[in-house]
Amino acid sequence: MLRLVRNQTPPIPDKTATEVDEYALLQRIVEGDTLAFETFYKVYYPRLFRFILRITRQPDHIEELIQETLLLIWEKPERFNHSSKISTWVFGIAYRKALKSMSRAARSSNNLDVDEYGETIADPLANLAENTENQDWLNCALDILPADQRAVIELTFYHGLPYQEIAKILDCPENTVKTRMFHARKKLQAFAEAKGN
Repeated sequence: MLRLVRNQTPPIPDKTATEVDEYALLQRIVEGDTLAFETFYKVYYPRLFRFILRITRQPDHIEELIQETLLLIWEKPERFNHSSKISTWVFGIAYRKALKSMSRAARSSNNLDVDEYGETIADPLANLAENTENQDWLNCALDILPADQRAVIELTFYHGLPYQEIAKILDCPENTVKTRMFHARKKLQAFAEAKGN
């Protein structure tokens, strides 16, 4: 249930994820500040869209999973225990929700053209790879990976997270993250060799 509070602090200006003090935002969300949540939403929406799309390959479920993730944060912001970065906590929630969605959906592998969603997830700084001519090849290559390996690739290369943070998000030991990265790289290398790239 939304708790409306008079905004006693000045409005938060629109800034990029790197400029916003996420800890201050989360504290304001704990206090029921809807403007803080709106800013938090704007900061995380494109990042979650890309992450969930890459993990699930289910475009029909992306909006629902983003809403579920962010609704949980609005309803229970006090669950953040300060043992990791806020982004680690948010991606962890999204990852678990994505896995549940994937297990519910008896889906076959589908080839998704991420370029269809370019305007929705367009953030030139976070999506440099989207702007290269190799995007189609990259999408095909990532399609051969299981979801857990795609998650490691996505969090490492697109979100710049260290293995320690990825381990917290995926709720597994750091060595498991390293193993998944190793196997993902091997598969991607074999794919590149098979395609002659």
